[in-house]
Amino acid sequence: MTTLQIPQGAKRIVCLTEEPTEILYALGEEERIVGISAYTVRPPEAKENKPVVSAFIGGSVKKIKALNPDLVIGFSDIQADLAKQLIAANLQVLIFNQRSIQDILEVIVDIGSLVEKREEAKVLVSSYIQKIEKVSDRVSSRLYRPKVYFEEWDDPLICGIEWVSEIIEIAGGSDVFKEKARGRSATERIVSANEIADLSPEVFLASWCGKPFDLNAVLGRLELQKIPAFLKHNIYEIPAEIILQPGPASLTEGLDCVERLLQQSIENETK
Repeated sequence: MTTLQIPQGAKRIVCLTEEPTEILYALGEEERIVGISAYTVRPPEAKENKPVVSAFIGGSVKKIKALNPDLVIGFSDIQADLAKQLIAANLQVLIFNQRSIQDILEVIVDIGSLVEKREEAKVLVSSYIQKIEKVSDRVSSRLYRPKVYFEEWDDPLICGIEWVSEIIEIAGGSDVFKEKARGRSATERIVSANEIADLSPEVFLASWCGKPFDLNAVLGRLELQKIPAFLKHNIYEIPAEIILQPGPASLTEGLDCVERLLQQSIENETK
């Protein structure tokens, strides 16, 4: 007769994006991680101690399977093809599709549950909520909320995803594409230079997913020459690893960065 055991969570986990890696480290469960994404920056020791097995869209099914994982964690519909290949290789695959801050908090607790750390994950989530509330309270008395355009991609032009839009609002700004940000897919968030110009953003934030921001190319957009963000030189790049990763980084360092840049833009207004 086969001996059955009470499950104790996945013991060999491959993380196809940065946020599950950061969450597992934050929960003290980094020993379960056997493979990570090439785009993993946080925490820095992950890149030193864990083998890289994937990019974002693609990955090596052979390398991943060789690690004998009992769970592969990924993110979003963009990884659908890779997930399909891994499933076809008879691997256990879990793809999250978080879009809002609330979704991110839910995923943190879900990952905690997968490794028998649900209560610890709830404590972690509570700390993020407290930080968000603290920032929100700090900027609530401001009479001026600068209009912000966040650019996630340049060709085609794609505005920020929902959690980024929410971070802008929490940090004291007003996202000019707040409604579009709720689009589940990137194609729903495509905008035009003329649309941006018509909304006259006072701050231009950018983080191009997977490649460096090209300031000169942006400054060359003729349609945007008269928007306040250009005239006031309020154009800022935010590192992708702290704003485009739907995990702890965006709720901590990412939020801090956006708040700081918006404050800087407000100070520019008084010069």
